[in-house]
Amino acid sequence: MLKSPWVSSVMGTTLAIALSTPALPVLAQEKLLRTLTVTGEGVEMLATSLTQVELGVEITAPTAAQVQQTIAQRSNAVIDLLKSRGVEKLQTTGIQLNPNYEYSNNQRKLNGYTGTNTVSFRLPTERVGTLLDDAVKAGATRINGVSFTATDEAIAAAQKLALKKATADAQSQAQVVLQSLNLSPKEIIGIQINGANPPIAPRYRVDAMVQAAAAPSPTPVIGGEQSVRASVTLQINY
Repeated sequence: MLKSPWVSSVMGTTLAIALSTPALPVLAQEKLLRTLTVTGEGVEMLATSLTQVELGVEITAPTAAQVQQTIAQRSNAVIDLLKSRGVEKLQTTGIQLNPNYEYSNNQRKLNGYTGTNTVSFRLPTERVGTLLDDAVKAGATRINGVSFTATDEAIAAAQKLALKKATADAQSQAQVVLQSLNLSPKEIIGIQINGANPPIAPRYRVDAMVQAAAAPSPTPVIGGEQSVRASVTLQINY
C-alpha cells in the first residue's frame, strides 16, 4: 500500500505533518497585541460673515397667463436689483404654477392660479438687511429663509485647526491611559481621519421678514458662530 509522503510511522506511532501558512513573525504578533486605539475630537469655532438668502415672488390671479406675466415682471426687477448689488451664487431655486380650487357641495370650482418664482444668493451679512428691504420694494413678496456661514478660506483654516486639536486630544488620552498602567508609548502605527467636514449652516425661517422689510426701520440681520468638528483615530504601540 502506498503511503502519503506526509505520513510516517515512528516506533509504532503514526505522525501526520500538515501544510500550514507561515506564522507571523514574533515581533509583528507582539505589535498587534500591544496596541492602544484612541479617538480624539477637535472643535473650532469661527464667526460667520456671509448670509445665504432665498426669496421670491408669489402671485395669485384669475388666469395662469396673468400670474406668469406679473411674476416675470416682478422677478426680473428683483433679479436686476440683486445683480446690481453684486450678490454671489445667484440662482433660481424654484418655479411653480398651481390652480386654486374652491370646494362647495361636493363640487370643485377653479378659483384662479398661484405662481411662485424663488432665487437664492449669498452676500456679506452686514449688507443683508438693506438689500432685503430693497428687494421687497422691487417686488419680492416672500423670504423663505436665511442661513449664516463663513468664507471658504475661513472654513478651510478652521478645519486644519480642528484636526490639530483632535490629534492632540487622541495623544493626550493615550498618554493618560498608558501612564496609569505604568506603560510608555512607542510608535504610532495607524492614523485615521474620521471627519473634518465643512459645517452645515443652520437655516432660519423668516415668515415675518417681508412685513419687517416693509417697515420704516431697516430689517436687522445678525450672524453668529459656526462649529467645525474633526475626529482622528490613532493606533499606538506600547
